[in-house]
Amino acid sequence: MSKWTVESIKEAYPYLYETHLHTSQGSLCGRAEGREMADACKKAGYTGIFVTDHNWGGNTAADRSLPWETWVSEFAKGYLDAKEEGERIGLDVFFGWEAGFQGTEFLIFGLSPEWLAAHPEIREAGIEEQYRLVRADGGMVIHAHPFREEAYIPEIRLFPEFVDGSEGMNATHTSPLSASHKSGNYDRKARAYAKEHGLVMTAGSDVHSTNIFGGGTAFARKLSDDKDFIQAIQSGEDYVLTDGFSWYSREGELLCTAAREEGEKE
Repeated sequence: MSKWTVESIKEAYPYLYETHLHTSQGSLCGRAEGREMADACKKAGYTGIFVTDHNWGGNTAADRSLPWETWVSEFAKGYLDAKEEGERIGLDVFFGWEAGFQGTEFLIFGLSPEWLAAHPEIREAGIEEQYRLVRADGGMVIHAHPFREEAYIPEIRLFPEFVDGSEGMNATHTSPLSASHKSGNYDRKARAYAKEHGLVMTAGSDVHSTNIFGGGTAFARKLSDDKDFIQAIQSGEDYVLTDGFSWYSREGELLCTAAREEGEKE
């Protein structure tokens, strides 16, 4: 029997970070602006969030025909609004994005809108070149929901040599609060993939509205910034993964699951 309960995990790892979040300003599929998302996440108990809107290769809300620096300014509006609100209410807000390559998607952490504006070459970069550019300046590349099956994903493509890790839990797959992409098998495969290739894992909700799922990556300490997040993930620091109901170790082992309503299944 596991020594862990939901209560003991939250006590041991009280600092929860949402690593996969969309706003309506940066993502066409987003349902709420950055300010609203920040407020909802603060009320849900998060310490911090990464705003990871869809970039030019995905379902972006920013006009792709704009000059590059103007596009970046438009793209970053959701993040900037969330950050301003976060500073007001006591929520850490970090910048990231979800990069799309014909349905295969990656979460990029540790860089800034200023970095993006200064690197227009990334717009034409392939997956290998993206990894080189991001890593060169201390960023991190995580394969988002690598085994999700949807119409917009023509095939499952894996690139273990060009990522730092795998999204081991995506709450849209498993949370009873989610209405899309439902299959716990997607995450089981993602965790097995990470273990097979020695990749780190993160967890996030992939949330698009103020209906907050509670997924994310939780730590025993408060992180100082996005670079600290990367350092903690890559250095082997202890943390846990959650979809808001089930909790896993950083190695992908189930620790405990909250009681669910009758009829709810992972």
